[in-house]
Amino acid sequence: MLASIKKAGSLTRAVSAGQRRFLSIHEYQSVNLLNSYGIATPKSIAAKTPQEAFDIAKNFGQDRLVIKAQVLAGGRGKGKFDSGFQGGVHMVDSPEQAREYASKMIGSKLITKQTGAGGRECNAVMLAERRDPAHEYYVAVLNDRASQGVVLVASNQGGMNIEEVAAKDPDAIITTPIDLKEGLPMSTALALAKKLGFSTEAAQQEAADTFLNLYKIFKDKDATQIEINPLAETTDGHVLCMDAKFGFDDNAEFRQKDIFALRDISQEEPSEVEAHKYGLNFIKLDGNIGCLVNGAGLAMATMDVLATHGGHPANFLDVGGGATADTVKKAFEIILRDPKVKSIFINIFGGIMRCDFIAEGVIKATKELQLDIPLVVRLKGTKELEAKQMIKDSGLKIIPFDSLDDAAEKAVQLAV
Repeated sequence: MLASIKKAGSLTRAVSAGQRRFLSIHEYQSVNLLNSYGIATPKSIAAKTPQEAFDIAKNFGQDRLVIKAQVLAGGRGKGKFDSGFQGGVHMVDSPEQAREYASKMIGSKLITKQTGAGGRECNAVMLAERRDPAHEYYVAVLNDRASQGVVLVASNQGGMNIEEVAAKDPDAIITTPIDLKEGLPMSTALALAKKLGFSTEAAQQEAADTFLNLYKIFKDKDATQIEINPLAETTDGHVLCMDAKFGFDDNAEFRQKDIFALRDISQEEPSEVEAHKYGLNFIKLDGNIGCLVNGAGLAMATMDVLATHGGHPANFLDVGGGATADTVKKAFEIILRDPKVKSIFINIFGGIMRCDFIAEGVIKATKELQLDIPLVVRLKGTKELEAKQMIKDSGLKIIPFDSLDDAAEKAVQLAV
């Protein structure tokens, strides 16, 4: 999406992930949400077995359908299943063909440019009617840091990678700020529809209504992003959302029970799911230095220092201010499940979090987990002296440091 144009690399990914947490939902769930707000989409029905796909196609009311693998990743059409079957999106012309394709998708892992080599399991497919677009557009409702508010981002060059459009032709991207109190006026929405080039007054009105309702969902459901690519004006003159990507603020889970009930943890990294249960902010990365830090800012600074010394973090892990010895032990368990981890770097600033609690957890984890990889520890702040004495008295092979640079450099050396 346009709002998440980032540099490549695990460090930047960690920074972004640490700053923004959001729930994603499947396309068929997004379609249901759009329809509940009066937003038009092609008729679509999900199936969780090949037989369901056959029955849906048989009773759909038309033969020209599309079958889409329901996996939380972009690039599904160009993806490949671990079974060897090519493509997560196919045209379907009969119920038998729907069943055949569904049998090759459901239960297999789809590998795309966004999933990594392991892929993500396909547990459902979506059958949708084919609607022919005369022109494709892009529209998104996003939180914007620059304006510290919500913006509607649109382009008449939809159906393609919006980052590439932004890079090649910045003028093709139209950004419209939305006042949080006033909302999006119909006059503004209509003016945008005309500027984008919707061909008739009827299509312009449908597009404007879509813009207003997308913002309504964004506000009502505590969304962090709504991305429609493409938004199509069809050959019969109607405006339809042909694909949708939603993100919702995890902090709003307490008041968005219906949305968060849609969460599919099979699409998430298992270690991240487990960490969330214990109140740990954890994002798995692709390096070989395990990190355990308190505070998102310090965690990002720690990874910056490791990168400066040529190191590669294996994770972003913020234990927060309320960690206990048992929480720290659980954090160790999650870090150590990654076979690529060659050293662990603990960097704690004791403010709300007491250093002696961390030391207790480190000692407990080292003993009980029979830790056999190098462990570098830097503790500063509340109960620092007590914590250092506990580590010294433990007799364990824990390497203490006072200097952040020295500690990071040692962790990198030990990971080689």
